Amino acid sequence: RGISKVMIDSPNVTASGHQELGLKPGELQKSNCVLGFIPVIYYSILLCVGVPVNILTAVALSRLASRTKKALYYYLLAVTGSDILSQLFIIFVGFLLETAVFHRDVPTLLLHSVSAAEFAANHASIWSTVPLTVDRYVALCHPLLHRQISYPARARKIILMVLTLSLASGVPFFWWSDMWRNSHPPTALDTVLIWTHVTIIYFLPCSIFLVLNSLIIHTLRSVPPWRLGKTTAMLLAITSVFSVLWAPRTIVVIYHLYVSSVHRDWRVHLAYDLSNMLAMLNTAVNFFLYCFVSKPFRSAVRDQQAPHASISSLYSGNIKRSQRDSTPLSPRRPRKPS
Repeated sequence: RGISKVMIDSPNVTASGHQELGLKPGELQKSNCVLGFIPVIYYSILLCVGVPVNILTAVALSRLASRTKKALYYYLLAVTGSDILSQLFIIFVGFLLETAVFHRDVPTLLLHSVSAAEFAANHASIWSTVPLTVDRYVALCHPLLHRQISYPARARKIILMVLTLSLASGVPFFWWSDMWRNSHPPTALDTVLIWTHVTIIYFLPCSIFLVLNSLIIHTLRSVPPWRLGKTTAMLLAITSVFSVLWAPRTIVVIYHLYVSSVHRDWRVHLAYDLSNMLAMLNTAVNFFLYCFVSKPFRSAVRDQQAPHASISSLYSGNIKRSQRDSTPLSPRRPRKPS
């Protein structure tokens, strides 16, 4: 599968073993997943933690966006929404339902349709960070221009355009080959799709991040006193974490294409599973980055918890008051006659 599918059956058979058994290439058994049920447990925990955390992040960012009217929070909100879609399509539907629950009893048309949806959500999650990076670059390097072109209405249009292009870019991956199940060597179509995939999800966005972040740092260092703002630090943290977590998967996919197949080599299979697990971790870490760097975000999160605390305190106060009202008054003791 394209992004997060792990199979947990069928032992691995080496090439020499196939020759001794007289098996044809099309009859090769696929490599097994040496991790066993660890990916199922990992993705279940990631889903149970990541979705609520991202929902909390979305609520906090929406409050900041409505309060400050800054395009920055709209871009961060788009990143968070795309992360939620990635968790639902890739982790929940693509991995837990198709592989861990239904296993192989899934119609081919449904498999390919879900694959296209997975790639579209994945592209949206990654490319929503690009307008954020461009916005920060313009704000720091061209502040006068930023005041003219950066406002919520324009940000919403840009986000809508990015989501539309991401949805369209997922359509060609309807024909993405299943790396775990296909025993034949990668075809010309597979080569085109794999290189298109790694270019869209890694090489192109990372090149944009590298160039713009370098220009931002150069501009900040050229204006004394040099100081890295918290918004810039948050941007650098988001793009750096993405670059680190997605690099192993990009390398393994290219290795699968030119050196050894995931289907035949258990070591490549293991590397692919681990790299997928790292890549999907990227959908759940932004909340902690925001909390660590941004004081307004921490305040917005606390503001969400404050109403619940006040409601619970009011509820407990009403209970105590009702208990006090319902307690019968103790009768007065009769006075002793003097």
